[in-house]
Amino acid sequence: MAAPVTPGTLDAAKDRLCAEVDSRAGTLTGVSRELAAHPELAWEETFAHDLLTTTLAEAGLTVQRSAHGLPTAFVAEAGTTGPRVAVVCEYDALPGIGHACGHNIIAAAGAGAGIAAATLADELGGRVRVVGTPAEEGGGGKVPLLAAGAFDDCVAALMVHPAGVELTEMHAIANRQVVASFTGKAAHAAAAPDSGRNALDAAVLGYLNVAALRQHIADDERIHGIFTHGGDKPNIVPAFAELHFYVRGPALAAVDALCARVAACLEAGAMAAGCTVELDWLEPPYAELVTNEALLGLYVANAGRVGRHPQQPTTKTRITGSTDMGNVSHVVPVIHPMVAVSPPDVAIHTPDFATYAAGPEGDHAVVDAAKTLAMTVVDLWLDGDARDAVGTSGGPGGAA
Repeated sequence: MAAPVTPGTLDAAKDRLCAEVDSRAGTLTGVSRELAAHPELAWEETFAHDLLTTTLAEAGLTVQRSAHGLPTAFVAEAGTTGPRVAVVCEYDALPGIGHACGHNIIAAAGAGAGIAAATLADELGGRVRVVGTPAEEGGGGKVPLLAAGAFDDCVAALMVHPAGVELTEMHAIANRQVVASFTGKAAHAAAAPDSGRNALDAAVLGYLNVAALRQHIADDERIHGIFTHGGDKPNIVPAFAELHFYVRGPALAAVDALCARVAACLEAGAMAAGCTVELDWLEPPYAELVTNEALLGLYVANAGRVGRHPQQPTTKTRITGSTDMGNVSHVVPVIHPMVAVSPPDVAIHTPDFATYAAGPEGDHAVVDAAKTLAMTVVDLWLDGDARDAVGTSGGPGGAA
């Protein structure tokens, strides 16, 4: 039976949640630092999976390891009746620069929020589900989890993301990836260059075509790519070359239209060099993120209780990127606020940010974010009006 819904009940529950997080602060910050010390790429997060599931199980949650057929995904639950709220963990790292996106903080804070909420779940009549989602950095682990039911029957899905500023949301735009594989004909570059067809030239021309295209796209669209293969030896005409591009825009429909223009650029490069090109559009695409404003209001109020004050992004402070949490936001009410970890001039996806994420500032963010998320979970459990507002706030994540 749920406790009576009064401001006093909510305040008392939130005080208890914060005390619970404080009592486990050493464990949670230890998890964050261990993850930072053991960075793992998308789909390879075995250390993170084992550490997080063990931590959650030892705290009394029911844990499903390798959930829904994904070896490094997990689901941990507590509570038997009442509204179910999902708290999301991410824990994959970046090649070469480790946890420069701060996923160690996301994972530790999410686990901490779930553990704190679990201690009151049966007493308050609510349910919490901690969803461990691998491969956010390009693999889209949340998409198969979403299709498999990991977010079914959840009134909301919550997470935080570290940054250099305290913001209410990330400017998360839609994203599609393409790998362009160019095939030519090998030949001796000095003895018989006329017999060759240079796949590297085809790739360079395709890249330059895309670079020219960038002059004529909208301000909120992005195209960026790298060469992943350019030949084997200078005296061999390259028979194979490869590019990898991200194509981003405000919504998937806009991205699809831009992808057609990118494809034409790459195909033209191949044609000019007498080569062929195969375009592999990687799945899944990332949808734009839709923030649920009523849910965000709960989070912002709770952040204030721990001394953090997220601000609406401006053109100077907003952080643009893409996330598979966007796909979730089209099915379940979602928030994706940014919690400050570094000075504002330190950008995410840099070695300097990885240092802050693994340091005292990262520890502080883990504790504050765990408290704020846990308090937002309890708002959704106990405040029916707030829960109704979240469910009817409009947009793909709402019911209006």
